[in-house]
Amino acid sequence: MGLMDSIDSILDISIGTLSLMKVLSVIAVFLACLIAIKVVLGIFDRVQERSKIDNTLKSFMRSGIKTGLWIIAIIIIVDKLGIQASPFVAVLSVAGLALSLSIQSILSNLFSGITTLTTKPFSSGDYVEFDEVSGTVSEVGLFYTTMTTVDNKTIYIPNSQVASAKIVNYSKQKNRRLDLTFRVSYDSPTETVKKALTDAIKADGRILDDPAPFVGLLSYKESSIEYVLRAWTSKEDFWDVHFALNEGIRELFEKRGINMTYEHVNVHIVNDYSRKTQSSGD
Repeated sequence: MGLMDSIDSILDISIGTLSLMKVLSVIAVFLACLIAIKVVLGIFDRVQERSKIDNTLKSFMRSGIKTGLWIIAIIIIVDKLGIQASPFVAVLSVAGLALSLSIQSILSNLFSGITTLTTKPFSSGDYVEFDEVSGTVSEVGLFYTTMTTVDNKTIYIPNSQVASAKIVNYSKQKNRRLDLTFRVSYDSPTETVKKALTDAIKADGRILDDPAPFVGLLSYKESSIEYVLRAWTSKEDFWDVHFALNEGIRELFEKRGINMTYEHVNVHIVNDYSRKTQSSGD
């Protein structure tokens, strides 16, 4: 009995208005909620692995379930603490304007996320561009779309901004077209330049035959002639082919004596004294 009395006396210790027993029970409830959330999310993940639902929708659903479970957990913990709802109502009435503005922003992001999932302008794993931001879509959450840039930065964009932005999806189509321009000296014959560009295309097996590649004289500049090369390749090979063609064409130009040039202006200075001397002699 002495041991039980000691335990009872310890449990009767109060921290403010809370007894130690209540604190321990709240901690136990919190841990139980934490475990329950992990179990539910684990079951959800296993079910989704077998389903054919789009990955973007999966991440959105997971985010919604997780948020809902935490809201339920908080309600249970608050109830366990014995906190009445009336004080919260008073606080909400005082901060009503601020909360309404916050809720408006939250709901805007939420419905924008739903719109994005419904219209599907992109999916997880797509490389996209929003205004001046570009990267690979990692996740479409309840309120934010997460992207990873090529230099491994993580960007969080509010869904409301995504919904109103101009979206360029570089992964939507199976193939992409390369557009390269080269400025060559007027001294280089047109057929020689076009032959070099065509040979560079034929040397790369990743370039598609259909649609057929195109090589042509684009425009005449002040100190050069501009040629264009257009070729199609798969989206996976786009950048590799882009760099390989640029390097290969430069080497071909050097081997075949084709001079690449740049914009420049020739300035001729006339000696005013010599001009006056010549005119006076006349």
